[in-house]
Amino acid sequence: MLSWKLPRLLTVQQVPKVFHEDSIICGYRSPRSSATACVLSLFQMTNETLNIWTHFIPTWYFLWRMLSLLSSPGALHDPYLWPLLVYLLSCCIYPLMSTCAHTFSVMSTQARHICFFLDYGALSLYSLGSAIAYSAYVFPDRWVNSIFHQWFVSCAVFNSIISTGMACYSRLGAPVLHYNELLIERFPEETRPRLSKVLRTTAFAHPYLFDSIPLFYRLFLCSGDDCTHNAALTMHIWHTILAFLTGFLFATHLPERLAPGCFDYVGHSHQLFHVCAILGTYFQMEVLIMDMNLRRTWLFNNSSMPTFSNTVGAWCLAILISLVLIAAFSWALYWKPESREKKRKL
Repeated sequence: MLSWKLPRLLTVQQVPKVFHEDSIICGYRSPRSSATACVLSLFQMTNETLNIWTHFIPTWYFLWRMLSLLSSPGALHDPYLWPLLVYLLSCCIYPLMSTCAHTFSVMSTQARHICFFLDYGALSLYSLGSAIAYSAYVFPDRWVNSIFHQWFVSCAVFNSIISTGMACYSRLGAPVLHYNELLIERFPEETRPRLSKVLRTTAFAHPYLFDSIPLFYRLFLCSGDDCTHNAALTMHIWHTILAFLTGFLFATHLPERLAPGCFDYVGHSHQLFHVCAILGTYFQMEVLIMDMNLRRTWLFNNSSMPTFSNTVGAWCLAILISLVLIAAFSWALYWKPESREKKRKL
């Protein structure tokens, strides 16, 4: 009879500092786990279990929504639907990448950083997918075809690339010149955790705030007949509330900071952060579809149709550059520059 031995769990004192989570005391997996042990740990209660399942299950729902859209007649040939398809693909990728990152991040120190580099890249692409959909469906009537509207996606591509680079830098650091030798400033999250947290929070907050400029204007500042006040506004507000709650939980580490050790397995901020992020994505998806349907006739008559270059093309360009950045930061994990004395001996 086949029997599986679940991996033994450790305390915070038993794992290297790079694996520590703020105010989480117990439930750590071994930092040298095999791939099999990582998969088996999905079926035992660790401090990562709910982080994984809260993103893995919604991935399949988002995939079902995307495939449902693709199965509709003429979906791939209708430029009006391309921004939504790019957005839905982004919604499938980021929770799946997060699932993989949290599952396999305990295989080694290098694996942990690479897993989260990929996770950060997926989040940046999700922000770009949101921007592409916002450009197509959410801009208030009075801003449609404006200079800002025309450059919106291009700026979002730039923000996505900067987001990936800054988030990766917050984990690894960068090459620095020290006494005429090129060294790597390793792991600022260990040596300067507050700076690392600020950089990472900024990396994700900045693209979201930029992408939401047309929505915030439409919700809170715009007045008049050309502000696109329709039935979608209530759901936009719910998504905005969840987005800010997600950022708050990520930045504050509440509630576990108030009672270290009490929320190790259930209820800590990263779990709540995942739940709020997924709920926010669900509301965002539904309201984008609602805006797309409600505004179809007006946008057909008053706005230029989305093109391949400012939808799929822009998204693929960001993927390519983000992968190059991730590869560079990953290579730096293994690069050990030799000192001048060693080079002279050779």
